[in-house]
Amino acid sequence: MTQGAGQGPEVERTATLRDFRVPAYVHETGPYADSTRPGDTAPPAEETYPEGYTPTRRDLPVINRGDTLQVSVDPAAGPAAQPDNGPGPLYVVGDVHGYLDQLLAALQEQGLIDSEGQWCAGTARLWFLGDFTDRGPDGIGVIDLVMRLSAEAAAAGGYCKALMGNHELLLLGAKRFGDTPVNSGAGTATFQAAWLLNGGQKTDMDRLQDHHLQWMARLDAVEEVDGYLLVHSDTTAYLDYGDSIEAVNDTVRETLTRNDADECWDLFRKFTKRFSFRDEGGADAVRSLLDTYGGTRIVHGHSPIPYLLGEVGSEDGEDTGGPVIEGPHVYAEGLAIAMDGGVTMAGKLLVRQLPLDT
Repeated sequence: MTQGAGQGPEVERTATLRDFRVPAYVHETGPYADSTRPGDTAPPAEETYPEGYTPTRRDLPVINRGDTLQVSVDPAAGPAAQPDNGPGPLYVVGDVHGYLDQLLAALQEQGLIDSEGQWCAGTARLWFLGDFTDRGPDGIGVIDLVMRLSAEAAAAGGYCKALMGNHELLLLGAKRFGDTPVNSGAGTATFQAAWLLNGGQKTDMDRLQDHHLQWMARLDAVEEVDGYLLVHSDTTAYLDYGDSIEAVNDTVRETLTRNDADECWDLFRKFTKRFSFRDEGGADAVRSLLDTYGGTRIVHGHSPIPYLLGEVGSEDGEDTGGPVIEGPHVYAEGLAIAMDGGVTMAGKLLVRQLPLDT
């Protein structure tokens, strides 16, 4: 187990979104866009790319406000009391992206760690939704903290667990495959180039050790807890990897174990898709996942709430100020809860207890 989390240099967050780069194939439409259920005979629709396109080179589009509701949640003084024979309260954490100081502050605000950064929440259950590194100053420090809290929480009768995000796949690929060409669907691409374009930090790569890589490679992609289906990405692409939670998690781990650059790239590419749950057909897309994997609501990170609100950015790339993010974002007929507060764009790193106090 690692020692205490290290602190990285203080880095000023940008107030704009121009460094937030994603592939062009994120424009999904309909409940099963570009995804098929396991066993379907029809292949997914062929993706098209502009000439010379390399994945992760285009910024997120401006999104019109859809069927959304932002929820403000008052800070909790600490984990709620639970029966001695029952599980502790359930908390979720949105995308951290290397902002260790903000994570420590948010966890302490919710009463999960003390002023020394030690677990103090007893039997509470804490889930991270993925994306620990890139863009922020101390991604390895974040991973070290999560690994340490996992041991401390388990010793106290609770737990601290984490899901696989697309940036974990990206960092694994950059370390394993470097500049090895992969089949991107539109010519040559490499994990190394994609990692750098997505905010990869040299300090993280320099400090990355085998135990970090092993930990990331073993993360689950999907889990269901207390009726909440937890995933990283707001996409139906999980359906391509299995018809049960166990099957998806096994398939993802087996893909990483085979260590095939093209297979890993395809996994990263699909986990990078987003916006399946917004606009017309979004609720049906959520139901397709809930019907397959269980749960009554889905909780995800990946797509920053400022984009889901459609109040950030403009078509000419000018910064329009953006909304103030105070809490999670409920949309898709109340079936989806977004937890990425946009910490990389001067937003907020969200840590909240479920169910939400709406």
